[in-house]
Amino acid sequence: MQLNKGILLLCLFAIISLQSQNNAKQIETTGPSKGSLVVVGGGRVGDEIIKEFIALAGGKDAPIVVIPTAAGRSLYNKDGGFVKRLRDYGATQVSMLHTYDAKKANTEAFIAPLKKAKGVWFGGGRQWRLVDAYENTKTKEAIWDVLNRGGVVGGSSAGATILGSYLARGDTKNNQIMMGDHEEGFGFIKNIAIDQHVLARNRQFDMFDILKKKPELLGIGIDESTAVVVQGNSFEVIGKSKVLIYDGTFWSREGSRLKKLPQKNALFYFLQKGDRYDLKERKVILD
Repeated sequence: MQLNKGILLLCLFAIISLQSQNNAKQIETTGPSKGSLVVVGGGRVGDEIIKEFIALAGGKDAPIVVIPTAAGRSLYNKDGGFVKRLRDYGATQVSMLHTYDAKKANTEAFIAPLKKAKGVWFGGGRQWRLVDAYENTKTKEAIWDVLNRGGVVGGSSAGATILGSYLARGDTKNNQIMMGDHEEGFGFIKNIAIDQHVLARNRQFDMFDILKKKPELLGIGIDESTAVVVQGNSFEVIGKSKVLIYDGTFWSREGSRLKKLPQKNALFYFLQKGDRYDLKERKVILD
């Protein structure tokens, strides 16, 4: 009788495990159906990235809105920061939009600049501040409308992580807690966790804290001065450094047949400028 119970429990465990694996496989990572995303890993946002963002917005005369809220300052210079950077590159219609008040962010008056915007940029800081100010408001809806009109939404550091669905480093206590008191990003890319400053700050192993508990997610880590440009369900790497992919597989230009690789739950690999990746299929695109 005890043997039969043991066999039954083993069978039940196997069924649950198989079901869990199937559910993970069924969850797809997808980008926005329209428009583009420019997701930057922090540090200095270089020439190539800024020029690409302006071009995707429609050129130098396209209306662009910069949202610096993540920085947590009491005052912002409406003509400074990334507003100035964009203007230095020739953008002629750049404005700043900011509040910490979700009620204000939910008003028609506040979102007026977004109604005509072709580009939106989220600055760096702490990503949870963006959630507290703009989640479930007309502001977030209006940013989605920018994408639906074929525009571009971008961001660096905290402004990169917020673009994903899972909010890595979203804890209000410090930025070293990978799964904190804020866990939902804006979801412009579904079923993904995005980390930043990865190589510059030796964060390459931190993503596993999330993936151990949420193995269904795709994890990506973007180093400083580097970006992924997302269109539809794929992206291309631009900029100076690397992007790390945590999809449970391994890829290398020289193959892996002779390599001694770690277990699946400890795998990651690097992409660099010009490399392309299929988010939905979770594999490198080979030309």
